[in-house]
Parts: sequence; C-alpha cells; structure tokens
Amino acid sequence: MFNKELVAIKHSHLYRERKIFKNTLKDFASNDYLGLSEKKKFAKKACKRLAKQPYHSPKASLLVNGYSPLHQSLESKLSKLNGFESCVVLGSGFLGNIALFDSLVRKNDKIYIDEKYHASGIYAAKNLAVRAVFFKHNDPQDLIHKIDAFPPKGRIIIAIEGVYSMDGDIADKEFANIAVAKNALLIVDEAHSVGSIGENLLGYFDYHQLPIEPNFIKMGTLSKAYASYGAYILANKNVIDFLCNRAKSIIYTTALSLFDVALALANLAYIQKNKHHLIKKIHAHKSVVQKTLGFTPLSQILIIPFGDTQTMLQAHKKLQDKKFLVGSIRRPTVQKPILRIVLSIKNSPKQTKKLCKIIKKTQGL
Repeated sequence: MFNKELVAIKHSHLYRERKIFKNTLKDFASNDYLGLSEKKKFAKKACKRLAKQPYHSPKASLLVNGYSPLHQSLESKLSKLNGFESCVVLGSGFLGNIALFDSLVRKNDKIYIDEKYHASGIYAAKNLAVRAVFFKHNDPQDLIHKIDAFPPKGRIIIAIEGVYSMDGDIADKEFANIAVAKNALLIVDEAHSVGSIGENLLGYFDYHQLPIEPNFIKMGTLSKAYASYGAYILANKNVIDFLCNRAKSIIYTTALSLFDVALALANLAYIQKNKHHLIKKIHAHKSVVQKTLGFTPLSQILIIPFGDTQTMLQAHKKLQDKKFLVGSIRRPTVQKPILRIVLSIKNSPKQTKKLCKIIKKTQGL
C-alpha cells in the first residue's frame, strides 16, 4: 500500500523521516530561539507549580471542565503584557490558525492572505473558496490592489506573519496602517516573531511600536521562543468570546496540557525579566553573520537557497559531518530548496562564526 507513491517521493529527494539526532551536533535547526528548551530549572519550576494543583491533566475541553486557574493565569499575563483586552490558549499554532480562518470569515467577508503565510492558514483557506484572496509576499501595495479588485460585501480580514518562518523577513508596518484605514481585521501570526524581535521581544506590534487597535488579532505559539507547547490568540473580548463559541479547534479539543501552561509561565517570566540581556545576545549572533557573510539578517532566521534539492541535501549532510545541524527545507514547504539556520542564543557567537565560515566556503559567498 502506497509503495508507488513512496518510491516517487524518494526519487524526487522529497522523502522525509523521523530522526533522532545526536546531542553532539550543534543545533541550528530548532525554533528554540532563546535556548530555553535546555534550561532544566524552568522545567523543575513548572513541575513544582503543577504539583500544587488539585489535578495535573486538563481533563476536558476548555468549555466543558478543562479550564483551570493555570490557563486563566497565562491568558491574563499574555493579555496584560501585549496590551490586548482578552486571550484564549489552545493546543497549537496550527489549531489557532484553523480557529481564526474557519470562524471569522463569514459569508460575505473576504480574507486577504500573504502568499507565504503558514501552511495552517493556507490549509484553512482552501475551504473558503472565493472568500480567500492571496496577495504578493510582504507587498502592501498589492494588498490594496487585491482589495480594490476583489472587494467584499462584508468585512475585510488581512492575514500576515510577524516573521516569515521560511524567509526570515519581517512584515511591513504598512499592513497595520491599511487595516486601520480600511477598518479591517488584521491577523498577525507571531509564531516566529515573539521572543525574537521588538524592544520587549513581543514581536511585530512591539517591533514597529504600534498601539494595539480593537481590530488587531495576534496569534502566538508557546512552542518556539517560549520553549513549551501550545498557542494563544489575543484580541478584543468580543472576538475571543466569539471564537470560544464558534471555533471548532477550541470547542472540540481537549484543553492545553497543564504542564505546558506551567512551563510557559515560568519561561515567560524569565524572558521579561532578562529581555535586555537576551536582546544583546541575539544582536551578537547577527553581528557575526554580518561580519562573516556580509549582511545582517532581519530576524534569527538565516536562509541559504539552493538550485536543486539533491545539492541542498548534500550540503546538509556535509554540515552534519562537521557537527552542525541545520534545517533542510524542500517542497511543498518552499518552492526552492533551502538550508534554514536558526541563530539560537544557546549556541555561542564563536560557533555561529564557524558555521558561517563553512557556509561561505561551500556557497562561494
């Protein structure tokens, strides 16, 4: 069963498999932007907090009997920290985008989506048919053109990412201005921007120093810089209440693991207390890239493009042989194969410099 399909996938160098990589490799592949996944003290702190609770599993969905004081505490802290009125936590960023796209786009509405938006949004958009319109990547003028060319009878909804995970670029500030001017809902997927950009490491709105408007919606994950698991949606109270009553991925899934909530609370407190120190470390790695490769990455994501998949995989293997693990990304995630390097601050600038030198030699940069 599926033998022919698997053969075709392997022949195209697109075959993926689960692997456990050796701990001896320097990890430049994970979305562990701040290196907190290796901080055992926070896991222990979360366990202690969880042990004080009357139960240690969520037991049910948020809307039945799965909502706990830990969930409420995390939602309250995220709301206050980001300047939003309300928050709901849920199982993953994928479920978060499903909740937003599936619930907010009504019959006469249209959602205008960056063409490089995350796969979860693209997946949800397929069910919206003509109500979903794609605009050129990070191009505010094309967004305006698409709104004018395909105007909705109802509301305008715009969907962008704070930092694009497969490009490493940051969404233009103008998208927020367009949303305000058009009275449109603006969804910002902050999975890869929270904990990575902004004066307070809070992502797109923080980076561009934008005041939070009632029509702004922020979806973030706990599984990247926050080194836990799960996701959250921040918005005005009416939007959050509506999602809790209409979003299938909130209503029909078990509430987020209590350990993950406790771990996120511990990591969030650490990040905010030490944000200036963490920002200095992030800048140190970017400075190494600038000095070694001649350009400064906008985010902690560094992309090395390749002409074909086989050559990219060979480079990936060569880096492993030299004790460096980076991401090898190919179709359908990206149109052209890339090595995706995360400048996690758990690695030293010296290690980043060594990696950049190998890449420069390999790529002829």
